[in-house]
Amino acid sequence: MMNATKQELLALAEQNGLRLQTEQVEMNESGMDFLVAFATDADGQAWVLRKPRREDVWERAENEHKVLNVVRPYLSVHVPDWRIFTPELIAYPLLSGDPVATIDPTGYTWRYEQDTLAEVFFKSLAQSLAELHSVNANAAAQAGLRVKNPAEARQAFASNIEEVQQHFAIPARLSERWQAWLHTDSYWPEHSALHHGDLHPPHIIVDDAHRVTGLIDWTEAEVADPSKDFVLYYALFGMEGLQHLLKCYEQAGGRTWPRVQEHIIEQWAAYPAQVAKFALVSDTEENWEMARSMIANWNVEG
Repeated sequence: MMNATKQELLALAEQNGLRLQTEQVEMNESGMDFLVAFATDADGQAWVLRKPRREDVWERAENEHKVLNVVRPYLSVHVPDWRIFTPELIAYPLLSGDPVATIDPTGYTWRYEQDTLAEVFFKSLAQSLAELHSVNANAAAQAGLRVKNPAEARQAFASNIEEVQQHFAIPARLSERWQAWLHTDSYWPEHSALHHGDLHPPHIIVDDAHRVTGLIDWTEAEVADPSKDFVLYYALFGMEGLQHLLKCYEQAGGRTWPRVQEHIIEQWAAYPAQVAKFALVSDTEENWEMARSMIANWNVEG
């Protein structure tokens, strides 16, 4: 299961009624949760095939399936339409456009130069986030999505950090910063919202005009702290970029609070704990080593 070949993926697709051309199958093994392949059917329709790498991934995939059904009516951008959904294979027609960046062992490779992204990228991303964060929480709960009120979302961060500290050596200054953030009420929002939860560049689809047209890979989505969708953006674009996106977000109807910027910065400071939590869940030596390295080398002042 963990070392699926192209042939196995094609066979699984055919077993589920999807016959694909065998000549052009492109594999992408960069994802931590799924082995991914791109293939084309006889009518020329491109498909995405996703095979879970581990048993724990299936629970998140079930959550993602529910999320997609909930968010689709609310968003002006496209999300995947899963036509095959089994523990062995997930498949859906490829969304038009391209990821704004892809990832390889050296980091991100941008579809367009990062510092030349058009204003429409920032405005359309902000619009998408404002739409997503406005999804009715009752509808999300009725669909079976995870729902955390503000106190529960905050406690989830605290519990993750406590668990991580039991398994990893955390530098004192980093631990102190995490605790100060966790115990300062003014950082934290007084509302929850449905967030994507893993909004890094490969999950943002854009067109030739740089406009955001789709969002993919929703496994981490839940109703909780909406600022989580801005954390990686801050890491990539800095304070000036974050301020710009938040301004666009507010103009699009997004809800903020007085210390939202500082809260996002503190979440980024706690990002090693999130990576370490993933290492605990996935339990692979590669991910443990990645977490150890990140914790040991993190810029506490950054």
